[in-house]
Amino acid sequence: MENQLSQLNQKSTNSMGSVLSPVLSDYMDYRLFLADFYRFKKDQTRNSLRPYTYAIFSAAADIKSPNYLKMIIEGKRNLSMDMVSKFSRACGFNKAQSDEFKMLVIFNQEEDPADRNMALKKLSEYRVERKLKEGELDRRVFEKVPNWIGWIIYALCDQEGVSFEIPQLKKLLRGKASESEITQALDQLIMTGELNKDIETGKISKGQSTDAPDEIPTALIRKLQMQLMYLGLESLYQDGANEREFGSLTLSLTEKEFEEIRFKLRQMRKSLHKENSIARMESKGERVYQLNLQLFPVTNPSKIFDA
Repeated sequence: MENQLSQLNQKSTNSMGSVLSPVLSDYMDYRLFLADFYRFKKDQTRNSLRPYTYAIFSAAADIKSPNYLKMIIEGKRNLSMDMVSKFSRACGFNKAQSDEFKMLVIFNQEEDPADRNMALKKLSEYRVERKLKEGELDRRVFEKVPNWIGWIIYALCDQEGVSFEIPQLKKLLRGKASESEITQALDQLIMTGELNKDIETGKISKGQSTDAPDEIPTALIRKLQMQLMYLGLESLYQDGANEREFGSLTLSLTEKEFEEIRFKLRQMRKSLHKENSIARMESKGERVYQLNLQLFPVTNPSKIFDA
């Protein structure tokens, strides 16, 4: 199981790209979706007697301004919740798509980073559940990879004094998970062989690590990584500075420098994991920690604006 999260990181890719018929769940920016939706409709009707226009969209949305969609796409206006429902109607959304569009708008228009994180969490979870219900994601594959609770329970095997009784696990997890969620996660780890349970004594120990499934849905990767990062956000408010180490660097990098740092971070993660594995073979740990290594862009490259 130690290798699974590393494999998930390796397999995580952004598969969003331009499509002929825009699919809302492929977008993280509602303005880009609306721009592609408009271009798609315009392309569909380019040879018709009445080509698609901003005015036609406004009429379908019951909006008086014929160029309102254009202003939204260009970022000159924001959408109110009332306008969200009107835009949903003009885009031909069903109830589920309308709900998703509303969540996407809220996420994009939140200004406070903490509120944006919360909105992103809700949007991500909604999209995953919807894809599971509609059969786009195979629930059997989805359930093969433990959630954040499973990762922590697995690591607790290396912590001293853990009996793996459900009430104790709930306390150790600081009340962040219900007893039913913990039971489900523990049972799954035992079923997959990640953990072994002695029939006579009931003692829990690490089993044989299994590899992550070959075909891991991108939505699952994003959900798991987001859960782990969100725990870090909670720790920022919950734990004292002497119990955690949070630091950040904001750097301007070339692509080559980025790749070099990315490589160093991967090597550091592997080295720390190896050292910790050796240490836990000699003695038990005292507490489970989560280490997140994050390196991500916060601006667009300047060269795209040079044209």
